[in-house]
Amino acid sequence: MVKIEESWEKALAEEFEKDYFKQLVAFVHSEYSQHTCYPPGKEIFNAFNLCPLDNVKVVIIGQDPYHGPGQAEGLCFSVKTGIPLPPSLVNIFKEIKDDTGNVPEIITDSTGKKCYDGSLRRWAEQGVFLLNATLTVREHMAGSHQRQGWETFTDAVIRKISEQRDHCVFILWGGYARSKAKLIDTSKHLILESVHPSPLSANRGGWFGNHHFSRCNEWLTSQGMTAIEW
Repeated sequence: MVKIEESWEKALAEEFEKDYFKQLVAFVHSEYSQHTCYPPGKEIFNAFNLCPLDNVKVVIIGQDPYHGPGQAEGLCFSVKTGIPLPPSLVNIFKEIKDDTGNVPEIITDSTGKKCYDGSLRRWAEQGVFLLNATLTVREHMAGSHQRQGWETFTDAVIRKISEQRDHCVFILWGGYARSKAKLIDTSKHLILESVHPSPLSANRGGWFGNHHFSRCNEWLTSQGMTAIEW
């Protein structure tokens, strides 16, 4: 398995020694050696490497990496710069604009169309931990690496953040992410919940106008932390 940032390596040392994680490593090595998988191996732990544990202020939880060529970069909901935006990310940026007035940089994507830059690395570098419950996937096979141990590992990560950090904002979109609320200490952290930003869910109501981005920043500043530039 590829290296993980030092603060995370220390915090999760016990998990790395457990049998389930060793079996998971063997599974991932096998999958990457026999099939095309995403994200690229060196980017599996991008969420951790771009946002050390001591920097975490906001946690957004996704479910599975994008499984199309060139999309996944180890950050939930994020695609690499120049990749056309998936529908969920389009809705995320629309809500950000409506809620805060902010818009990402306009670029030309790989199809020649003008669009927003869909890479959320800029969020990660500000303390937004963009965690998928499953960190790898086989090409064109959504959910193909679920129930192999990743969920056990990422649940442990959520618990560790809840225990070791103070006054974080946990943003849970959709039923799967909302099921993780039980792992979070609500006596010291804020949880924001809504439907998923995918068109199927968002268009039924409850996504647009949730004001999660402004509400998150209000909480952070009330706790003496710097707001996120969405």
